[in-house]
Amino acid sequence: MFFVLSKVLAFFTVPSNVTIAIGLIGLVLLCTRYTRIASWLIVTSVVLIAVLGLSPLGNVLILPLEQRFPPWDASRGAPDGIIILGGAISPEVSAARGTVELDEAAERITAAAELARAYPNARIVFSGGSSALMFDEGIEAEFGVRELRALGVAPSRIVAEGRSRNTIENAKLSRQFADPKPGERWLLVTSAHHMPRAIAAFRAAGFPVEPYPVDWRTRGAQDALRPFLSLAQGLGRTDTAVHEWIGLIAYRLGGKTTELFPAP
Repeated sequence: MFFVLSKVLAFFTVPSNVTIAIGLIGLVLLCTRYTRIASWLIVTSVVLIAVLGLSPLGNVLILPLEQRFPPWDASRGAPDGIIILGGAISPEVSAARGTVELDEAAERITAAAELARAYPNARIVFSGGSSALMFDEGIEAEFGVRELRALGVAPSRIVAEGRSRNTIENAKLSRQFADPKPGERWLLVTSAHHMPRAIAAFRAAGFPVEPYPVDWRTRGAQDALRPFLSLAQGLGRTDTAVHEWIGLIAYRLGGKTTELFPAP
């Protein structure tokens, strides 16, 4: 039930969806006697699109997420295992095209392959099922394992967890598949902006992991003043950041995690 509700609410909390919905409602009202309200809604929609898409707002929102956990310190020694969260592969496109198609979070895969080569004794768990609510997109873990093998990682080292549908399930099922022993050190590889929510989920699942953030979307604090040159890029950044903030709040209010904004 939580999964279904989260997916439905997620659609209606995406800033770009809300913004265009305001404009569409305005257009519909133009055909009624509420033309004054319609005009205000249309103007509001256009202004919001400009602000969300061209201003640095998306960077301002995503920066605290990305900066929360620093890069992993390799000086502590070799890890015993590596958890890779799905979200870097388009299963439906991969299935249709017969090849593994990576998306903008491809560093989750490439960084994991580099770690696998650097630490040949580390076990690897790729966690990612299908997050689709209505359409069957395929199991991401199947393609993730396939790509890791293509990058030279021995199949015997990789375990595919393909049942999880969200970050909470990633954490619970990864713990079952990894079966970490006391004293073992496991890395968690995921996008930097997703790391706070992922860490909160893994801590709630009783699986202590060390964050290995990748897929940085900003250069740092200087991007808080950097406007976007295209609406699509700015809207996408804002949508991504708001999705994570709402996810953190929803997980905490829903009792799925014990921390709102976990720290190192």
